[in-house]
Amino acid sequence: MKKSYKESWINTRMGFFSLLAILFWFKTIVAYITAFNLGIESITQYLILLINPIATTIFILAIGLYVRNEKRAYTTTLVLYLLMTLLLFSNVVYYREFSDFITINTILGVGKVSSGLGESALKLFSITDIFYLLDLIVIGGCLATKKIKLDKNPIKGRYAFAVTSFSILMFALNLTLAEADRPQLLSRTFSKDHIVKYLGLNFFMAYDGVQTYQTNQIRAQASENDLVSVEKYVKEHHADKNDAMFGKAAGRNVIYVHLESLQQFMIDYKLTDKDGVEHEVTPFLNSLFHDKQTYAFDNVFHQVSAGKTSDAETLIENSLFGLTQGALFTQLGGKNTFQAAPSILSQTEGYTTAAFHGNVGSFWNRNDTYKNFGYQYFFDASYYDVTDDNSFQYGLHDKEFFNQSAQYLEHLQQPFYAKMLAVSNHYPYAKIQGSDDELPLPETADETINGYFATAHYADQAIEQFFNYLKATGIYDNSLIILYGDHYGISNSRNPELAELLGKDKATWNEYDNAQLQRVPLMYHIPGETNGSISHTYGGQIDMLPTLLHLLGIDNSKYLMLGQDLFSKQHEQVVAFRNGDVMTPDYTIIGDNVYDNQTGAIKTTISPGEQETIDKLKDDVQQQLSTSDAINNGDLMRYYSASGLQETDITTVNYRDQLKQLETIEAKKSTSLYSKNNNKTTVDKYVRDDETINK
Repeated sequence: MKKSYKESWINTRMGFFSLLAILFWFKTIVAYITAFNLGIESITQYLILLINPIATTIFILAIGLYVRNEKRAYTTTLVLYLLMTLLLFSNVVYYREFSDFITINTILGVGKVSSGLGESALKLFSITDIFYLLDLIVIGGCLATKKIKLDKNPIKGRYAFAVTSFSILMFALNLTLAEADRPQLLSRTFSKDHIVKYLGLNFFMAYDGVQTYQTNQIRAQASENDLVSVEKYVKEHHADKNDAMFGKAAGRNVIYVHLESLQQFMIDYKLTDKDGVEHEVTPFLNSLFHDKQTYAFDNVFHQVSAGKTSDAETLIENSLFGLTQGALFTQLGGKNTFQAAPSILSQTEGYTTAAFHGNVGSFWNRNDTYKNFGYQYFFDASYYDVTDDNSFQYGLHDKEFFNQSAQYLEHLQQPFYAKMLAVSNHYPYAKIQGSDDELPLPETADETINGYFATAHYADQAIEQFFNYLKATGIYDNSLIILYGDHYGISNSRNPELAELLGKDKATWNEYDNAQLQRVPLMYHIPGETNGSISHTYGGQIDMLPTLLHLLGIDNSKYLMLGQDLFSKQHEQVVAFRNGDVMTPDYTIIGDNVYDNQTGAIKTTISPGEQETIDKLKDDVQQQLSTSDAINNGDLMRYYSASGLQETDITTVNYRDQLKQLETIEAKKSTSLYSKNNNKTTVDKYVRDDETINK
C-alpha cells in the first residue's frame, strides 16, 4: 500500500529536520509569552518575536543535514535539538526564580551557588515545565518503535547549504527589523531582555559567549603590574580637601535623587501662557537650587556614552567612566570588582546601602551590578504595585515611586546610603496621569520637546512631595540630599527645534551649542546649612564621588578615583567627554575644532603657546579615559588592596524578601525611622495631591 504523504515526509531527513524546527519554534514562542516578561509593546515587536527563533533554530539544526551517515545524521540533529531544548528549559526555570536569563558566567559560576541547595532546588520546577520536554519523549518513542524511520538517503550538499543560507537571510531580516525598532541594540546592550526579545534566546547565548570571551581575554592578560601607572595617575591628579567643606555632612544619611534626563537649562526656565503669565517648569528644584542650604553647580556636565543612565551611575559611584562601546553594567557589572560608594560607606562608616527603582531589576543588569557595587538592598519593580495606569515602559511614575518607596526606606538602619532612581522624565515624554495640566507647553514642531517640559514639571512635583515626607518624618534634618541629572533629555538631532526656546537661532545652531547643552543639574542639599551658594566651577559626574567622601569627612586619597573634589582649590576644571571631546572654562574642543567659550566662535588662529595648552588638554583627557578603560577592562580593582576594602561576597547578598530581612534587624537594637517612630509606620505622613494615589 502506498504510504501517506505525511508519513513519507516525516521519514525523510528534510522532513525530520523540519518537524524539529517547527516544534522548537513553537516551544520558544510559548516560553516567550508565558514564561518570560519581555515587555512587548507594539505589533512590530510581536512580529519580531515570531520571527526571531527561526534563523538560529534552522542554522543550528541544519548542521545535521551535512552528515551523510544516517545514524550519525539523526544523532547529530537530535543532540543539537536536545541542547537547544535544555537551554530553553533551563531559562524558563531560572527566569521564574530570578527574572533573568542564564549567561555563560551563570553556567561557569553554578558551582559557587549549587552547594547546599539540596531539596530547595526542586522547588524551582513547575509541573507545567514538562511541556518543554514532552516532545523529546514522544520523538524518542517514535524512533524507538520505528514510527519514525531513518532515511538512508543523504541530503545533497547544495540543499544543505541552501537551508543554511536561508537561515542567514532570515537573521539579516530579523536584525534589520530589530535595529529599526530599537536602534543600537547590540552596541548599547540595554538589557538581556532586549537581546532575547529582538534576536532570540539562542543568539543571546552566542552573543554573551563572545562578550564573555573578549572580556576574559583582556582580564587574563591584566596583572597587578598594570596598577602602577594607574596609581601614579591618581596620585598626580589628586585634589586635596577644602577645609571649609570637609566633613560638612559627616554622619548624615545620604540620599541620591536621580533627575532623569534633566538638563541644566531647565533650572529657572519659565514658560509664558496666552495671558502673558510666566510659569516655572521646575519651581521646587529652582527653590532648592537657590536655597542657602544647597551647594549647587551650574557648569557640571554629564559624561555618559552608550550606557546612558547606567554610565551615570558608574561615574557618580565609582569615579570611573563607562565603556567606549556598550554599557559597563551589562558587560562587566556582574564580573568585575568595584570599590564603589556603597562599599566604601558600608565597610568604613557602617552605612546601610540601598537602591530603589520602579523598573525590573535586570534592566541594565542592575541586579548583578549592584551586588558588586556593594548594595545590600535593591528594591526593584517586584517590590512595587505597578499597573498600566501608574507606569510606562521604563518603570513606575515618580509620584507613585517615591510614595511606595517610603514603606521600605523607613526600615533602613541609619545612617543609610539610598539611591532613588526616578524615571518619569524619560523619552518619549508622554502625558502622565496625575500631572498638572495648568503648565502651558511650548508649541514647537517637535512633540518630544513639548512633552519634555510637561514630564519635567511632573517630576518636580513628585520630588517636592518626597521632600515633604522627609521633613514630616525628621529624616530630612539628618540627611545629605544630592540631586543630579544623569544625561541629556533632548538629543543633538532635536536641539535645533529647541533653539528658539533658548533664545538661539535654529539656522546658526551648531556643535558648540550642542556641547553647551550637556550641562546637568547638581545640588548638594544640607539641611541646616546657611552658606550655600551656586558655584560656576566646571566639572563632571566623575567628580561626584570624591566630592561626596570629603563632604562626609572621609579621606579619599586612598581610593582609585579619577575625579576631583569639586570644592577643592586644586580642582583642574577639565571635563572629559567619553568620545574624547573636552570642556574647560576657556575652551570647547570638539574633534579638531576649538571654540572660544567667551564668544562661542571657532578659533581660526591659535598661537603656538595656546596650541600647546590645547594639545595638553587633549592629552590629559585621553590619559584619564585610557586609565579608566585599563581599570575596567582589566578588572584591576581586584588587585588593589591599599584602600583596605574587602571584595563583596555576592553569595551573601539576597535581593528577595528584603523587608523581612530589615524587620529581623529591627528586632534588635535599631536606628531605623520605623523604630524611632515607636515601631509605627510613617507612610501615612506621605501626602499626595494627585488622583493616582493608592488607596
